[in-house]
Amino acid sequence: MKKFMLFAVMALVFASCGSNQANDGSENFVSITDVVPDVILEIRYYSTYNFVGTRIDGYEQPIALMTRQAADSLKVVSDELRQHGYRLKIWDAYRPQRAVDHFIRWAEDLQDTTMKRIFYPMVDKSVLFEQYYIMARSGHSRGSTVDLTLLDEATGKELDMGSPFDWFGVESHPDYTDLSSTQLANRLVLRHAMLKHGFAPLDSEWWHFTLADEPFPDTYFDFPVRDLK
Repeated sequence: MKKFMLFAVMALVFASCGSNQANDGSENFVSITDVVPDVILEIRYYSTYNFVGTRIDGYEQPIALMTRQAADSLKVVSDELRQHGYRLKIWDAYRPQRAVDHFIRWAEDLQDTTMKRIFYPMVDKSVLFEQYYIMARSGHSRGSTVDLTLLDEATGKELDMGSPFDWFGVESHPDYTDLSSTQLANRLVLRHAMLKHGFAPLDSEWWHFTLADEPFPDTYFDFPVRDLK
């Protein structure tokens, strides 16, 4: 009888663990490279080369996750652009809420300006909330948003978009026009392909797109970025 009770308790524990894992929402997500094997990943928040200067909470592996619907749409974008000699390069996709919370803590510490020279030299850190560079909620946490650019297959280099990823400044706005004709054209190639296949832009970041018909418009997930298998 004691052995039976022990096995019963262990079974309940394992069942509970499995239920918790399933209920975190990750079963609705896929690794982008499983759906779009042609993309190139440079997951900035897994590294220290980002505006905070440290690895961001919740990024346990350098992979990119999205909802299945968003990844399927991104594959169509990738397939079309590859016909013109481009590859998609992804900096970020699904972002757990704990990562957003990390950004908030960093923004509140006005003394930490380690990466100011690289990412926000013209912006005072005290106005990051006021000017919406940092927010308490991010569309990335809903799972259907991606930050990306284009790479020229012939040269192996990123296209010149006129400002780097995560640049805090007006130069990052899609409607910013004080750019060269090449930079403007490059931005339009990416924007046109993303909008054509169901993604909506953000008015402050040329690299940021969200699936217009996103499956979880009101859910902010928090499971970590890691292999789902």
